[in-house]
Amino acid sequence: MFDTLRRDIRAVFERDPAARSLPEVLCCYPGLHAIWLHRLAHRCWTHRLKFLGRLLSHLGRFLTGIEIHPGARLGPGLFIDHGMGIVIGETSEIGENVTIYQGVTLGGTSLEKVKRHPTIGNNVVIGSGAKVLGPFSVGENSRIGSGSVVVKEVPANSVVVGVPGRVTHRDGKKVEHGIDLNMTDLPDPVAKAIQSLMDRVGELERTLAELKSLLPPAPEAAPDQPVASEWEAEVPPSDRTRRDPSKLGTAGRRMSQD
Repeated sequence: MFDTLRRDIRAVFERDPAARSLPEVLCCYPGLHAIWLHRLAHRCWTHRLKFLGRLLSHLGRFLTGIEIHPGARLGPGLFIDHGMGIVIGETSEIGENVTIYQGVTLGGTSLEKVKRHPTIGNNVVIGSGAKVLGPFSVGENSRIGSGSVVVKEVPANSVVVGVPGRVTHRDGKKVEHGIDLNMTDLPDPVAKAIQSLMDRVGELERTLAELKSLLPPAPEAAPDQPVASEWEAEVPPSDRTRRDPSKLGTAGRRMSQD
């Protein structure tokens, strides 16, 4: 038990550069307070003191803004950064050295009293505002991008982004230099799709230019020669005055009408 508490404290120093001293971490980190209150509530829950467990969970929510059901299982080394708005459901299971940012939901998709919440593997990072919904597993060493909505299983060593969440990167190698908290260089599938369309448009424009180069040049009219209208081209000059009513007098227009 005390080893787990020490690992929780160590996780804060390892993953938050703003942590300066032990008194500061113990007194000013609501994520740590929520985790410790949950560990006590979970112990009550598993020893048939379910009401007391729910009461401690409610107290933790009131004090920290983080809601963790006392039935959830949290591994050692969990780090909740900022924490406000986090919801962790009853049948959730979280492995070791997991990092969770604010606004994350580990939710269920069923009303049955069965396993209905996700299982998070070791060394997983879940970005702010992400939603992981359903009774599936998120493989170890994976990253879930901020704002993603994940509704199906995530392989180990993967990066998931988007709504719904899609695996955009999987290197198959374990991270050896600690936990990767960088959430700014995640792949962007929308930008990739737009770039693909732009490349296709450029290719079509080049093809069109090549086809135009194969056409013969269009004939050009002499610069000083006026272009005749269709009516003037069909009627000889000697008949234009006779046939054009606008160039006849009143008597001529009457004769033309007759």
